[in-house]
Amino acid sequence: MTNTYDEKVLDAFLKDQGRLFPEPVAETREEAKEFLEDVLAVVVDSLEDVMDYLDEAGMDIAEMSKEDVEAAEEVFAVGDGRYLIVEA
Repeated sequence: MTNTYDEKVLDAFLKDQGRLFPEPVAETREEAKEFLEDVLAVVVDSLEDVMDYLDEAGMDIAEMSKEDVEAAEEVFAVGDGRYLIVEA
């Protein structure tokens, strides 16, 4: 788990932020980075790490499939196996 937001992470957030917010909260990579830092978003290395993180955060994921977890509005697939988790 990390709070490092590289270009792939920032681009994934910019592309799909509409899943989580009704209006864009960032329009540039710099704005996206600042927003993600402000909300303490995390980057994890796998879907299993997403499930562990959400479970530890108190989210009831016992009945959720991996597909359900991946489709959760706060989970953003980066495209290289990593995931960004934004708890807004």
